[in-house]
Amino acid sequence: MVRMRGLPPILNSLGLLAVSGLLTAAFAVQVVIGELPCPLCLLQRAGFIVIGLGFLLNLLFGIDPAHYSVSLLGALSGALVAGRQILIHIAPGSAGFGSPVLGLHLYTWAFIGYCATVLAVAMMMALPHDNHDDPWWDAPGWMRGAAWVFAVLVIGNLASTLLQCGFGACAADPVHYDWIELLRRP
Repeated sequence: MVRMRGLPPILNSLGLLAVSGLLTAAFAVQVVIGELPCPLCLLQRAGFIVIGLGFLLNLLFGIDPAHYSVSLLGALSGALVAGRQILIHIAPGSAGFGSPVLGLHLYTWAFIGYCATVLAVAMMMALPHDNHDDPWWDAPGWMRGAAWVFAVLVIGNLASTLLQCGFGACAADPVHYDWIELLRRP
């Protein structure tokens, strides 16, 4: 079997797995702990999805600065949303939104993740790469698996958001899934 060569495809696959891990953790907080994401939280998830999309494009179509730009735009827009949420809850006496993890709220961790992504992508862009990598379908199984896990998580996030918000605006302080509540009404 022909293998994708070089460090950039490996780093893009690892980046995709990292994004998938963050999306999985967000789902765990949502499903296991029962804390529904606020509208700003959903936008932060979207930022991570855009980051992953840039990595996925690199895996599918070869390493390209334009694909890295997609990841950078996702990281920068997500950082702006997370930064806004930090500023909303930074006032003295504010309890913040959601439960803290290791002393910080998830939006603070998201901000840190976005900043780390900008640094990581900048370093990845500086690596030499061969745009004549082997086709994606000849990539090692774990790289293809990373892409499929990410795709399933994106679909899951879209479905979850649709269940929570429907086609309208999401509640500022969500306590239930709008579409599930509609089905429960007599």
